[in-house]
Amino acid sequence: RRILKEEITAEDIAEVVARWTGIPLTKMLEEERAKLEKMEMELNKRVIGQDQAIKRVADVIRRSRAGIGDPNRPIGSFIFLGPTGVGKTELTKALGQFMFNDDSAIIRVDMSEYMERHSMSKLIGSPPGYVGYDESGQLTEAVRHRPYAVILFDEIEKAHPEVFNVLLQVIDEGRLTDGKGRVVNFKNTIIILTSNIGSQFVEKMESIGFSNNGKLQDYSNMKEKVMEALKDNFRPEFLNRLDEVIVFDILSEEALKEIVNLRIKTVRERLSGKGIDLEISDEALSYLAKAGYDPHYGARPLNRLIQNKILNPIASHIISSSFKKGDSVYVSVKGDELSIETKKGHTEGRTSRTRSPIRVKSKSSA
Repeated sequence: RRILKEEITAEDIAEVVARWTGIPLTKMLEEERAKLEKMEMELNKRVIGQDQAIKRVADVIRRSRAGIGDPNRPIGSFIFLGPTGVGKTELTKALGQFMFNDDSAIIRVDMSEYMERHSMSKLIGSPPGYVGYDESGQLTEAVRHRPYAVILFDEIEKAHPEVFNVLLQVIDEGRLTDGKGRVVNFKNTIIILTSNIGSQFVEKMESIGFSNNGKLQDYSNMKEKVMEALKDNFRPEFLNRLDEVIVFDILSEEALKEIVNLRIKTVRERLSGKGIDLEISDEALSYLAKAGYDPHYGARPLNRLIQNKILNPIASHIISSSFKKGDSVYVSVKGDELSIETKKGHTEGRTSRTRSPIRVKSKSSA
């Protein structure tokens, strides 16, 4: 008679799946090893300009999956620091996709909702005899239903100090006991904390054009200041439990162009589905990179810029039937504006031109 194990491991699940699918377990594990070897390459396809952050995350993940990490802790635990819009959230999503084949495999916890001491019960549920005992903990219940996930604790500095005791247990022991006495396993999760602490030092660097000047020593000094600010706000025993503390890089002009290329690739694929080709000049790419970047919000305004100034004019022409299957759209820069030129398909043989008024000085209106 087979004895049941107290805890089920990833290898146990793989063995069951192997029996169901007929795929040998060794082959499944070999495929994971091959995938992990290419981890940086895959993440770099989605997260631009953050090579050092990706490398440090990948090293931790591989150490865990190789079986030489602490088996009683989550797969990895990180704190992401740096300005808004440089790739912290995108790397979180990319990790969900890479590790769990689903970029929605993310449990997001907004720490601004846990600023009061009593709010800790919202995370794990209230014990018997207390108000709200019938309600499950928001964190523990989410992990019970999705034990393989990336857990994002956003703006961790806003949480009450008592909440850190809960996080310490998750990071150090890989488990939590909820208000109903049930033990919830966190060993197959990836823990990511984000914080805006020290962001003023990064913004100061950006205001003097650091990212284009390449002053590596100055940037190193800035990172040290960010780390000092972090130590002033968090207890050493908490920071020492984390696998990595990562300060994200400022986006360079080249990185911004790559991000624009990624966004334009998505637009091109949408238009291709309607039989419309899209081309964009190097000057237009540079223009979007500059106009779509803001020191306070990083590259986040870029999507809105592309929507308002490229997609909206094209959508209007599609709705009015002036753009049809077989047409081509060419985006370039004319003067201080983006120009959208359209070339009709061969059946009509004529060219028309429209202009979308994007000006360098109008970032705030994008």
